[in-house]
Amino acid sequence: MADQAIATRKAPLAGRRGGSPAAILTPAEPASRVSLRAGADAVPALSAALGVTIPVRPKTSASTGRRHVLWLGPDEWLVIDEDGADLMAAAASSGTVHAAVDVSHRNTAVIVSGPGAEAAINSGCPQDLSLSIFPVGACSRTIFGKAEIVLFRTAEDTFRVECWRSFSPFVFGLLAEGAEDAGH
Repeated sequence: MADQAIATRKAPLAGRRGGSPAAILTPAEPASRVSLRAGADAVPALSAALGVTIPVRPKTSASTGRRHVLWLGPDEWLVIDEDGADLMAAAASSGTVHAAVDVSHRNTAVIVSGPGAEAAINSGCPQDLSLSIFPVGACSRTIFGKAEIVLFRTAEDTFRVECWRSFSPFVFGLLAEGAEDAGH
C-alpha cells in the first residue's frame, strides 16, 4: 500500500501576538472541544463520564484541572479540554442518550489578559463584563463585532474568547484594536 500524505493543520493564529501592556492577546494552545446536547436526565451520567460536574444554571461553568464545561443553553454545553483528551470517547462511555460533536478543529481561542481585558473585549461586545455581573467562571455565547463567540472568564483579569477558526483573524484583529484603546 502506498504511503498516504497526511495534512498538518496549522493553528489559525500561529505566530500572532498583540495587544498592549493593559490587555495582552495570546492565541490559546490547541485543545479538544465537544459541543454537547443532552436532557436533564443525562447530566449525572455525563458528568461522571467527563469527570466534571456539568453546570445547569445560565452563565455558569465547571472545571476540573484543564477541562471546562460551559453552559450555553438549557440542554447545551461546550466542553473544552486543554490537554487534548478524547472527549468523544468520554461522553460515549456515559451510557446515556446525548448528542456530542467534536468541534476541536472548528474552534480556536484567544486569551485576553491584563487590567484592560474587559475594555478590550467590550470594544466589540455589548455585554457587561464587570466582576459583579460577569464573575470568574462566568461564560456566555455572545457576539464580538459581527462574529459569534463563547466568552469564558477564567480569572479576574483573564478571558478565553472561543470563536470559529474562520473568524479568528477578524476576532483577533478587532481584539488587538480594543487592546490598544484599553492602553490609553
